[in-house]
Amino acid sequence: MPDPEPGGPWQRKVPPKPAGSSFGLVLWIALIGLVGFGIWRLSELFPGQVSSDGDRAYLIQAVAILAFLSSGLIFARRVNVGEVARNIAIWVGIAAVLLIGLSYRSEIEEVALRLRAELVPGYGLTAEPGVFVLTESANGHFYAMSDVSGVRIRFLVDTGATDTVLSPADAERLGIDVKTLDFSRVYGTANGLGRGAAVRLPHLSLGPIELNDVAVTVNEAEMDTSLLGMSFLRRLQSFEVRDRRLYLRWR
Repeated sequence: MPDPEPGGPWQRKVPPKPAGSSFGLVLWIALIGLVGFGIWRLSELFPGQVSSDGDRAYLIQAVAILAFLSSGLIFARRVNVGEVARNIAIWVGIAAVLLIGLSYRSEIEEVALRLRAELVPGYGLTAEPGVFVLTESANGHFYAMSDVSGVRIRFLVDTGATDTVLSPADAERLGIDVKTLDFSRVYGTANGLGRGAAVRLPHLSLGPIELNDVAVTVNEAEMDTSLLGMSFLRRLQSFEVRDRRLYLRWR
């Protein structure tokens, strides 16, 4: 029988089976353990911050997501030590940010609300109990983003308007059939006489301020924006303008 050809199929080396993933599993467990240790140390630095069931659930969820995202390490076989150290540092940093965000979420939410109030003046914030603050817009007016029976309506705060006035477009968004209204109410405006129809809104809220059975007027002519007038403001305890801010006190 002739000798097999050099390099023929009979002399091909069988490729070695890949090594098991035990190293990656150990590395993954070590990473989760390190993250757990970091969370424990941070909880000691910020005692009492994770006290409620909701806080614990949020933390467990964050750790579970972190474990899932890093589970690819289980299949690692050859790892660059420097790269591993860098990745571990990144994941530990992410865990630290999550815990700090959980610990100071109230403060972070307050900062976010303040930024929103400055960037989008129609969104106010509660400066102190019983006081809601709106920031003046670039054109010198105060706008208010309100919730009217589940529909968001943008009002221009107008202390010169006797009534709270809805534009026809906003009235239709609230499900009011404008065509069936009786526009028999005549009132004076900066542009002359206007005509409107009296309606009542079951609910109107502006931030924490909530009013029921609110009398408003639907304007017959189109308007750029609805007006939040004295019929709303009189139901508050007081209001004042100071330092580019409108302070609404309702209790």
